[in-house]
Amino acid sequence: MMRYRDGIILSLLVGSFSVVNGQTNGTDQTLPAVTIRGTTPERFSAGQKTQRIDSVTLEQFRFQTLTDLLTYTTPIAFKVYGAGQLSTASFRGTSANHTAVLWNGININQPTLGLSDFSTLPVTGFDQLAVQYGSSASCVGSDAVGGSILLMNNPKWQQPGFQASVGQQLGSFRNYGTQLGIRFVSTAGKRWQIAGKSFFYTTNANNDFPYRERGNYFVEHSITKQKGFIQDLYFRNQKNQQLSVNLWLTDNDLTVTPYDTTVRERTRSQSYRFLTTYETNKLTLRLGWIRDIIDYARGKFNNPSHSETDRLISRIEKELTHSYKSAEVSLRLGGEWSHYRTQVDGYGDQPIQEDRADLYALLRMQWSRWLVSANIRQAFVTRFDPPITPSLGVEYSLVKTGKAMLTAKASAGRSYRVPTLNERYWKVLGNPDIRPENGFNLEAGLASRWIPTEHLTLTTEATAFRNRIDDWSYWNPESGYRVENLQLVVARGLEWNSSATYSGANWQSGLTLAYALTRSSQERVYNVYAQDIIGKQLVYVPKHSGRFSVFVAKGKNRLTIQNQVNSRQYITFDNIQFLRGYVLTNVLLETQIKLGPVATRIQGQINNVFDTVYLNVKRNAMPGRNFTLQLICNLNTPKQ
Repeated sequence: MMRYRDGIILSLLVGSFSVVNGQTNGTDQTLPAVTIRGTTPERFSAGQKTQRIDSVTLEQFRFQTLTDLLTYTTPIAFKVYGAGQLSTASFRGTSANHTAVLWNGININQPTLGLSDFSTLPVTGFDQLAVQYGSSASCVGSDAVGGSILLMNNPKWQQPGFQASVGQQLGSFRNYGTQLGIRFVSTAGKRWQIAGKSFFYTTNANNDFPYRERGNYFVEHSITKQKGFIQDLYFRNQKNQQLSVNLWLTDNDLTVTPYDTTVRERTRSQSYRFLTTYETNKLTLRLGWIRDIIDYARGKFNNPSHSETDRLISRIEKELTHSYKSAEVSLRLGGEWSHYRTQVDGYGDQPIQEDRADLYALLRMQWSRWLVSANIRQAFVTRFDPPITPSLGVEYSLVKTGKAMLTAKASAGRSYRVPTLNERYWKVLGNPDIRPENGFNLEAGLASRWIPTEHLTLTTEATAFRNRIDDWSYWNPESGYRVENLQLVVARGLEWNSSATYSGANWQSGLTLAYALTRSSQERVYNVYAQDIIGKQLVYVPKHSGRFSVFVAKGKNRLTIQNQVNSRQYITFDNIQFLRGYVLTNVLLETQIKLGPVATRIQGQINNVFDTVYLNVKRNAMPGRNFTLQLICNLNTPKQ
């Protein structure tokens, strides 16, 4: 906690120093225009589906976690262990280890577990969110088998001045959250411009349910206390050279069944993430450090199990561009080196250390109607041999006019996953000789956009995919749960989404419909007694899922209705036992009031409007109908 506190104090001092020294005594200098580009996985993944979450949606989910946001905006299925508890993703029918989570281009999945707990990632922790569907291992590296979540922090150079924000959320079951932040953009002398953000958030989910069961199912009590601090600083000059420093500290403390001292469990996870980036003349240098700490205890919490992992990360990238006749060609060459050091009770008394490196080349070629990407990556791991991962993607504009667009897409790529440190080094059960999982992903689709009138916009996208993953690791019960490469899994399916948006002089409205068919099954088994599970749907992967949302806005007032639909989820490999399907509905009503320089946003929300009874992974009932109220005040002081 002292390290956590000292990091906050140091970052606040740095931020304050930058604000003070940002004064120019009336001397301003014109700086270059800002070019907003997609992240590297987006730019160099032609033919693959990519979804950007708009700023309005991010603001609506500001006090919630990535689990809540992605549940209502994407077809990603989540295994939720209870209110405020562990939440892991199943992206396109894959497992929790097959989704890469990138923060400013750095994979933040925990190396010991090989995944991210989405309940510990608040939406307020970043400025931009994109979802990359399918394998993008050639751009991202390990873990990007089912898809990737791209989190970015960005300076707002186009909004010079100072902003302060205070937010408070109150909810049912004695749940509440607080957020405090400042953001600024200022010039520093004649040649430099500085931007920054300091942000602190805290959430206390007491989950004080007025009932012990719902629909004859037990409701498990838990308490979650979450806090975090974000510090971003950006410096750029006339030559468009930019230096950035990003700091993200998180602390999540979860207690399950807190009042039963015999069976209660406490998991405290802390992350310290630091990244500095220098960009000049299309050369990018990055240096980062991440520390992940997990403490787990049962009963009296006297002697918790402790794990601590440090990662030192360095990366260099150079992009070369060339125009040839009607073609724009970009080639990004890069290399990354990381050093891992971990101390885990389950590994033994000695720390584990290893080095990992990647070399990659990403090629993008664009013509008037064609967009092509061809990428390749080779990873190197101490005492390990990951496969080479190439990919190829193509997009072609079938229709391209001022009011209509129709694009055909297709991509193919190989993927891999380096086994987790637990899978390799856990005493007795770990397997140092385990092979990396490797997959092959194919997808194709159509995307359209039509503007029949100046007020109406229609969009539609349909994508079919097939992902074959071999050497899927499995903690085999036949060998005392020792981890082995035993399974071959094939995930295939169809995703469709469509939206209509109307924007008039006084009214705005929108409608979004989405459906996903996901068929994910095991095609090879580890012994003759498991033949009956071949071809059966994987556990906790709904075969059918859908989303429906609609909003109506007039002036500063907005009404939004969100719906999520899931079919049954099997909980046994033979598909005999399952959790029933369900429909969840949320209603949001928000308004904005401005008094002088202070803009106030008020949002009321009803979750699970119809009080649906649905179950989590533990077969316990999730909360029923509940309410939240948010009040956010923003003070804007634009530069004179």
